Amino acid sequence: MKKPVLLALCSFATLASLAQPTSKAEVAKRADAIEKKIIAWREDFHEHPELGNHEFRSSEIIAKHLESLGIEVKRGVATTGVVGILKGGKPGPVVALRADMDALPVTERTPVPFASKVSTTYMGNQVGVMHACGHDSHMAILMGVAEVLSSMKANLHGTVKFIFQPAEEGLPPGEKGGAEQMVKEGVLENPKVDAVFGLHIQSYQPVGTISYRPGGDMAAVNDMQIVVKGRSSHGAYPWSGVDPIVTSAEIINSLQTIVSRNLHITANPAVVTIGAINGGNRQNIIPETVTMLGTVRTFSADDEKMIIERVKQIVTKTAEANNATAEVKIPYSAHYPVTYNNPDLVAKMLPTLQATAGANNVILRQAETGAEDFSFYEEKVPGIFIHLGGLPKGGDPVKAPAHHTPDFFIDESGFTLGVKALCNLAIDYMAMGK
Repeated sequence: MKKPVLLALCSFATLASLAQPTSKAEVAKRADAIEKKIIAWREDFHEHPELGNHEFRSSEIIAKHLESLGIEVKRGVATTGVVGILKGGKPGPVVALRADMDALPVTERTPVPFASKVSTTYMGNQVGVMHACGHDSHMAILMGVAEVLSSMKANLHGTVKFIFQPAEEGLPPGEKGGAEQMVKEGVLENPKVDAVFGLHIQSYQPVGTISYRPGGDMAAVNDMQIVVKGRSSHGAYPWSGVDPIVTSAEIINSLQTIVSRNLHITANPAVVTIGAINGGNRQNIIPETVTMLGTVRTFSADDEKMIIERVKQIVTKTAEANNATAEVKIPYSAHYPVTYNNPDLVAKMLPTLQATAGANNVILRQAETGAEDFSFYEEKVPGIFIHLGGLPKGGDPVKAPAHHTPDFFIDESGFTLGVKALCNLAIDYMAMGK
């Protein structure tokens, strides 16, 4: 009787091990096995980019892939967003994983065979369209995560919610979308999300690495519109009018004193930038109006409040001193909060990242003045936003093509690390319980 019992015990142990394929080694094996698929998805998305709230082709590809895995799918969230729900075989927390889908109005200049040839009309102008920030990579990586985790469904201790989000890069004035709209439409409810994880690939960070930062990781952003109104006159007789161009020049210079003279720069950085100025159409006519567009980046609510107040004060008082008038709209069309990684959650999950990538490949990063609307999820639930290396091995970070430019380039060999990281974050968090 002993031998049959022993055989039965051995068989049970074998079945148990097969029934629990959630080790990091197993995740790595399954991720590596679909690397070619992930790269193919990315190259297809790259060749067929779509602007925010127009990601119709991309979202349909994603939805069909999730459905093919047996994942419950909801289409049309915040216009073109896709949400997938994977219920594990065991009870536990709900983890959300997010990827953004939109491209940018940038004409591609890279020599890759899958370069975008797409063009469209944006804000009244004919523009090229390009995945110049890596969102094509994010979609492909999260599709890979969905494939790996769905194959482990029976042994997941909880539920995974896959969020494929449109319009992260912002929208023209008057349109709604992005993470803020997805939150408003209940993406973090039914079932209620306990933690959210996301990633962003970086062209200047070495492939094979992950970087992170507890607390404020990326800046809050407010865009602004400044309209300066003077009185038009002949360019030869400026004394007969009120020059809004000279007034605007004074405003631009004075705005730079906010960071240099009003901000406690040893505590937090900030940026005040004017990125566009439009006024006049002829060399000998002083125009009536000048319109400026700009951005404010901050890392604390107090700094944000102070800078906004100072911007309004400088603009209106400088205009008044020049006998002009000025109006400030801030935010004008977009406001993103600080991308704030919950420090307790970071401490809890850091060992997972180190075990996934190797401790030497997990890097504490500096705060960045770029912004991310992942912050809207993190306002509601604890979250971590990590950064994935996309710079080819041996490449110079200083010479890496910047994000949002025609030459933006990503090394695809780092994609599976992103898949492994998101899979392991979800699995380990769920296994720990709330």
